Amino acid sequence: MVWTYLMDMDGVLVHEQHPIPGSSELIAELTAGDNPFLVLTNNSIYTPRDLRARLLRTGLDVPEKSIWTSALATAQFLRSQRPGGSAFVIGEAGLTTALHEVGYILNDTDPDYVVLGETRTYSFSAITRAIRLIEQGARFIATNPDATGPSREGSLPATGAVAALIEKATGRAPYYVGKPNPLMMRSGLRSLGAHSENTLMIGDRMDTDVLAGLEAGLRTILVLTGISGADTAERFPYRPTRVIESVAELVGRTADPFPAG
Repeated sequence: MVWTYLMDMDGVLVHEQHPIPGSSELIAELTAGDNPFLVLTNNSIYTPRDLRARLLRTGLDVPEKSIWTSALATAQFLRSQRPGGSAFVIGEAGLTTALHEVGYILNDTDPDYVVLGETRTYSFSAITRAIRLIEQGARFIATNPDATGPSREGSLPATGAVAALIEKATGRAPYYVGKPNPLMMRSGLRSLGAHSENTLMIGDRMDTDVLAGLEAGLRTILVLTGISGADTAERFPYRPTRVIESVAELVGRTADPFPAG
């Protein structure tokens, strides 16, 4: 069996702009071999080209085609729901570029959707406009439910926190496309032409990565280099297929990531 690899980025391959030991070797092995793979991120700020450049600076050579973001998944979802539609967007180039590429028009007058993504400069006036457009009938979409994001100074409010503000003001809950929604996994699999039966998901969080993989019908691997530890993993009512210390344990074993015993 040839395994398809889906893997989270932060906490699995990199940590605060530093590569996690074994990550470069794993990517090199997957790139050189027959295993299709995607690096997934809920962050919608950057385009795959931007992320490739950022990863290269850490020493990770990930092809642009092998990066799948919540922005890309959101754009694919909207194209399937309402082809050639329009949206009022709060977000950065990663999201606006993805929407343009599927033929969406961005406007702030009578859009089909309000689409909320990640940005480091949330504007009160833009949030107010989003609230009024939703009150007027625009459908509310958010790229991901993460409430906070990391920075060198500490946590930053992220998409999920701002979505909660808008939901409180409008009484309308958003539809979240990114993890743990298995839709993001399935859209990534479609982009590869792969199937869930021979796909695994590597993540560092039980509540997003492992849950999304499980609900998409994938085998799952929890690494202990990020958010969830071995002790916290035991508190969840579901389990990953395998728990490893880091992706270094998979180097040289990508053809058989679930050894017997």
